[in-house]
Amino acid sequence: MEPIRVHSGLVYPLNRSNVDTDQIIPKQFLKRIERQGFGQFLFYNWRFDEEGEKRDIFTMNDEKYNDASILVAGDNFGCGSSREHAPWAILDYGFQVVIAPSFADIFYNNCVKNGILPVKLTEDETQAIIKKAEQQMLNLTVDLEKQLVVDEEDFSFSFDISDYHKQMLLNGWDEIAVTLTNEDKITAYEERQQIIG
Repeated sequence: MEPIRVHSGLVYPLNRSNVDTDQIIPKQFLKRIERQGFGQFLFYNWRFDEEGEKRDIFTMNDEKYNDASILVAGDNFGCGSSREHAPWAILDYGFQVVIAPSFADIFYNNCVKNGILPVKLTEDETQAIIKKAEQQMLNLTVDLEKQLVVDEEDFSFSFDISDYHKQMLLNGWDEIAVTLTNEDKITAYEERQQIIG
């Protein structure tokens, strides 16, 4: 995974709550075994009609959001099933940060495991960002080290994140890499077991 320290990017505002993983990546697209290629199916049923044509009413189809890398949504984002394909689709589409008032626990952990920074802000803070991003092109800077979300004008919101998750993202570690940080202890333990055995 790529480390995340400071990310600046365009916001896509998804003013919806309780977005579940089947809405993020519908079940008919889960047949792939690799992690790549899911981005084209992100929010598929909202983005496309029955004929596969883009729906004009879904704002993510607006070209002005083509380069968005920060997704801001309502509360309980990523609820539903525990499919890891949901963060795969988000990352493959190009989003590196997801901001919401709350996340489903499994989805939140899957984001961190896959190198996406999930940021919890208050309902009021999240709505302020969404409203501003709906009115104008909004760029945010998310500083993981300082735990701050700022814009170029007046926003400056702090967020909490566990030390464990913060270190994983700052260092670009997955769970295997975290385990390998204790490689010397693991080796020493195995050597002791060989002596005892």
